[in-house]
Amino acid sequence: MMNENVIKPSDTPGYSLALFAECLYLLNLLVIPGIAFLILFGLFFKYENDAPSLGGCHLRQTFSASIWAGLLLMLVPWVIFAITGYDAPYTWVFVISYFIVCHSTLIFLGIFGLVKALAGEMFHYPIIGPSS
Repeated sequence: MMNENVIKPSDTPGYSLALFAECLYLLNLLVIPGIAFLILFGLFFKYENDAPSLGGCHLRQTFSASIWAGLLLMLVPWVIFAITGYDAPYTWVFVISYFIVCHSTLIFLGIFGLVKALAGEMFHYPIIGPSS
């Protein structure tokens, strides 16, 4: 027999928003980049000030992490190409290795954030997420 007094994570205010924000972050990295970010962008400015604490926390984290992901995955390779050129094989080896490591790390953080959202817990992305 289940105890009816136990609070399920899905009963936590902001649970759905937290889950949706984390899913959009992963969709932005994996399936529909840009489109998922625009949806996340709209959610962020719609619920920025009046979201429940769990939803607001995950929304701020995913929005900040998405901006950092864009900079890390697009700007850094462009700078490397601008400095070294497109011709050298070592440039391609370095850029592809960088992209794989950086992209995989961002996906790992997104999966960890999704697990925390599913558990109904707050989560702060290390380095790329805001501290508050």
